[in-house]
Amino acid sequence: MQLVNHSIPDGVFDNILNGVSDFFDQTTLNERRIYSKRSPSDRIRWELNSSTGENREYLKVVAHPQSHFPSNPSGFRFNYYGIPSSIYLKLFWVIWCISKILEEYGKEMRRIVIELARAVSKSLGFEEHFVEKALELKSGFDVLAMNLYPPNAKSKGAVGLPQHTDPGFIITLVQDVNGGLQILSHKGNWINAYIPHHAILIQLGDQLEILTNGMYKSHIHRVIVDNNKVQRISVVGLHGPSLDRLINPNAKFVDEKHLKKYREMTFKEFLEVNGDDEVDVQSSLEQARLL
Repeated sequence: MQLVNHSIPDGVFDNILNGVSDFFDQTTLNERRIYSKRSPSDRIRWELNSSTGENREYLKVVAHPQSHFPSNPSGFRFNYYGIPSSIYLKLFWVIWCISKILEEYGKEMRRIVIELARAVSKSLGFEEHFVEKALELKSGFDVLAMNLYPPNAKSKGAVGLPQHTDPGFIITLVQDVNGGLQILSHKGNWINAYIPHHAILIQLGDQLEILTNGMYKSHIHRVIVDNNKVQRISVVGLHGPSLDRLINPNAKFVDEKHLKKYREMTFKEFLEVNGDDEVDVQSSLEQARLL
């Protein structure tokens, strides 16, 4: 689903995509390594993958209930790896600017997510706050993933990101150039996702599938880079339940004809069951299946 008339000013999208582009400046590549994995408690995570199975650079940041971007220079380790402090100051300035942009972007996107939750509730025939309460979305755990996908000339394979589903209730996506994202149809065909300029792509997440006992399906998708002529930037929001919220099929979706298909797990357990950290926001939908 695409949202076009979403009331978010075009400048918000332009600012965030330009800010992310500045962050991925190749002259500060080594400096970005300060955000490589260090601890399971990380709230900022950077990685660069270049292989036959995945080709992208990304930065993941916990955005809700609290944003975890650094807000002052003391959050940086100057001269890390012996790199001059002036280089780190350049990177800090870019991230500080992004943090302000993301704060606005995050607020706007959360408003959209809550409105979608109410629309989904009504479509199911329930009162409008059903999904919002069931997933405790007001204290939900959100992660923003900023991705840089290379042109095919710089990739080591056709795959930018292999097929997967995403955890959470709703996944939002905006991008600077069209192309690359593919969604698996119910007939088993890969469909190229066309996203108009300044539109928001909406995909369904794992926890909505579990809550509705499979009535709504989490979208299987992938990113292909073999046709990329230029780099592509996307900003993906994974909007999930509260970490401590127990998620299982609601009784309204379970009966003799529709047996319970998923086990009960907190959102935190769901994110960590495969040995991943919360900020990785990796799916464990298959591990949650009972049928």
